[in-house]
Amino acid sequence: MFQNLLFDLDGTLTNSAEGITKCVQYALRAQNIEEPDLKKLEVFIGPPLRDSFIKYYGMTREQAEIGVEKYRERYTDIGIWENKVYPGIMELLADLQQDGRRLGMATAKPEVFALRIAERFGFNPYLEDITGCSLDGKTDKKALVVAAALEKWQLTTSEAKKTVALIGDRREDVLAAHANGIACIGAGFGFGSYEELSEAGADYYVSDVPALARFLLSKA
Repeated sequence: MFQNLLFDLDGTLTNSAEGITKCVQYALRAQNIEEPDLKKLEVFIGPPLRDSFIKYYGMTREQAEIGVEKYRERYTDIGIWENKVYPGIMELLADLQQDGRRLGMATAKPEVFALRIAERFGFNPYLEDITGCSLDGKTDKKALVVAAALEKWQLTTSEAKKTVALIGDRREDVLAAHANGIACIGAGFGFGSYEELSEAGADYYVSDVPALARFLLSKA
């Protein structure tokens, strides 16, 4: 089984739906767009914010930049904590560490926010590295984040990459993993559907955290 594991953050380690959707709603309202249905805004969880504002609300690049600015206005001190760790995740991280696995985080969320979340929720004792994107959006593509994480761990040869898997809940995770030559385990308890993950080509799929634990800790 995989010795080196990279975990996505939103929708994999934590359920961040409330904070992210409320901040997107706030950002849309700032540009005179009312969206009362927070469930509809869950499509923003995972992909780069700029791209989602353009894709789902037809914004120009300039409007999307304003959207990101307004999103962060609320997210920095409020939305970031409208967030909770999925039940069983802390125990899983502890068990994997005890089993000698190397654990890290690879998220398309700005690294400054990921570091704050990891500290508040107690992930740091288990994660060797936390890799996220930059605030300016230059590295907000998940494939670039995964590449940076692999570089940190010096796992860049095809043979070394066979020991690595990314656990994530959206198609962007699958595509990023495959772009870097590593496997992706689809987390069905996050925000991407089974159809989304399977169509993207996820190598494995688990429906919940207990299933993820069984899969990762199996000696088969």
